Amino acid sequence: MTVSPSSSGGAVRGRVRVRRGTSRSSPRPFGGASRTPWIYLAPALVVLGGLLVYPVYQLGLISFLEYTQAQVSGGEATAFRGFGNYAELFGDGEFWRVLLATVVFAAACVVSTLAVGCALAVLLTRVRAVPRLVLMLAALGAWATPAVTGSTVWLLLFDPDFGPVNRMLGLGDHSWTYGRYSAFLLVLLEVVWCSFPFVMVTVYAGIKAVPGEVLEAAALDGASQWRIWRSVLAPMLRPILVVVTIQSVIWDFKVFTQIYVMTNGGGIAGQNLVLNVYAYQKAFASSQYSLGSAIGVVMLLILLAVTLVYLRLLRRQGEEL
Repeated sequence: MTVSPSSSGGAVRGRVRVRRGTSRSSPRPFGGASRTPWIYLAPALVVLGGLLVYPVYQLGLISFLEYTQAQVSGGEATAFRGFGNYAELFGDGEFWRVLLATVVFAAACVVSTLAVGCALAVLLTRVRAVPRLVLMLAALGAWATPAVTGSTVWLLLFDPDFGPVNRMLGLGDHSWTYGRYSAFLLVLLEVVWCSFPFVMVTVYAGIKAVPGEVLEAAALDGASQWRIWRSVLAPMLRPILVVVTIQSVIWDFKVFTQIYVMTNGGGIAGQNLVLNVYAYQKAFASSQYSLGSAIGVVMLLILLAVTLVYLRLLRRQGEEL
């Protein structure tokens, strides 16, 4: 910006001319201070790149090849199939059945986890300090329990011979893992048990951030607890609820350990298969590594779409805050 003085009637006027372009004080996209965050992120990006990029590349590459035990052992040469593995996969009725079961099971897990987590988050705001601490510690214990350990404990609880649940319900030697729906229900209970603490703690933190005057005004107006949650808390906690929902979808869609351990690899005749276990069986039980990789790529694309939605919602939430 330059200023040139000019005289008129003894007065001095300033004529300002603004030059187009970027001023010297504005930061450059990849220079100066804006380069500092990338320097700090560089080590983590290198590690993540080595741990993620190369395996994903190999997964995608194998999905386009004829890669079975014969190719692994060197008995036959590896052949390029293009989209042949995907055509075979999409033409298999079992794949669509497993995909549908995965979507329904993940949806049931997400809804149940959100219901239990939100209910306990509201309960935390209603109890005193000692019960709140006990509930928090119990939830964190469930959260910290490894999936294999938790699955084994739940199998013991519902064991047809020695499990206390059958004795309490008077079911005798009923096997929960024999039927398809009862086995899915048992796995769902374990998944909810180890997943609700994340929702509970997150929603509880959001509720504590809500001004107390708003809740008191709703209570004075005669609103019930359910009405307060539906009409007051839920709209105010919508950004948090959206984030925990998307996060739960990502976790529950790729459940593997609970299904594999509690149904002994997918249940009788594969009746409890989900995509993760189905890919494992194709790749390692049947030695069809290319088909297993194709299933992995399909899962990766689905979860990538969900993750992009999740990141977009996080960005929007940050802008709202």
